[in-house]
Amino acid sequence: MTEKPDAAPQATGVPAFRPLLPTAEQLLPYLQRIDAARLYSNHGPLAERLEARLRLMLKLDPAYLLTASSGTSALVGGILATAGRAGTTRPLALCPAYTFIGTASALQQCGYQLHLVDIERDSWQLSPQKLLHHPLLDRVGMVMPVAPMGRPVDIAGWIEFQQRTGISVVIDGAASIEAILSEPSRYLGAIPVALSFHATKVFATGEGGALLCDSPEILRKAYQTLNFGFMGSRESRTASINGKMSEYHAAVGLASLDQWPQRLAEYAAVAAHYREAFDASTIRRPLHATPDVAGNYVILHCNDRGESAAVAAALNAAGIESRLWYGLGLQHQPVLHDIARDALPVTDELAPCLLGLPMAPDLEPQTIRRIAQTIATALKT
Repeated sequence: MTEKPDAAPQATGVPAFRPLLPTAEQLLPYLQRIDAARLYSNHGPLAERLEARLRLMLKLDPAYLLTASSGTSALVGGILATAGRAGTTRPLALCPAYTFIGTASALQQCGYQLHLVDIERDSWQLSPQKLLHHPLLDRVGMVMPVAPMGRPVDIAGWIEFQQRTGISVVIDGAASIEAILSEPSRYLGAIPVALSFHATKVFATGEGGALLCDSPEILRKAYQTLNFGFMGSRESRTASINGKMSEYHAAVGLASLDQWPQRLAEYAAVAAHYREAFDASTIRRPLHATPDVAGNYVILHCNDRGESAAVAAALNAAGIESRLWYGLGLQHQPVLHDIARDALPVTDELAPCLLGLPMAPDLEPQTIRRIAQTIATALKT
């Protein structure tokens, strides 16, 4: 994502990700509707229209999708609508160590004590079968699987986990909208899935998100929890936040949907150029790009931490930014330094090796070839 000035220094030249959202001209018809309606938030007509178009695209029934002000808000809505705020008897939430800090933040906002769990080497995800035997289950009130870099979470195993344990599950689907679109029945169901529509995602509203679930009751509760606890009155009746999507972000979303087929094709073309450049080079490392991960990611899978650092340094020297999108794992985030955790050998091994390379829907082939050449040279040294 695009960092703020107080973040770590970046290489200049080729950024790790360069968003491309609708232009002012493309937004204008939707902004004019806002001006005419004079409704700016609180489930306005554009937000409702965006929800309707997304449901149609995902082949969902009318009650099965709710927009939110961010992906993190969608997660909070899902947590409060299913498990509620953490209680004294089950205060723990199991969370993968390999994820973005927003996953942990949503759980902590709902009062849960995090306990970090290791991921599987091939999927980069939690295993529901292994968690069935976790020694802390009798104190766990929430589990949050994650779709790492858009790799979707197969919902069947988590439905079985929830049925066998009685523990609520909410999936952090973040960037997985493309995969969900390819097979909605496999990735959607009775467990809420939160999506992020941040500017760094393939489908973006600038800032925003959505919660998807085939339970109208859960979506009704989520609607209430994202609306100050209001439902049909001005009386707040449940734990809540203000998590509604504004009409302005909905306008960006609608204009983005107008361009959706074109944008998907652009990301696919950039991924194809990466594969061609790598195939033509001496690089013999796995390259993860769409459809293996979401279209907004291209990940070089280095052999070890030292190799990853050397490649990143070479790219930086050439004015090319790279990024460990999830850092070294949540256990290395300063704000979480004392969080309880299992042993994390897979996260500790994989996290420093999954190096994010530059991506943009209009990234030029010659730039991609320069990136590949820089990496090939770094790997020879």
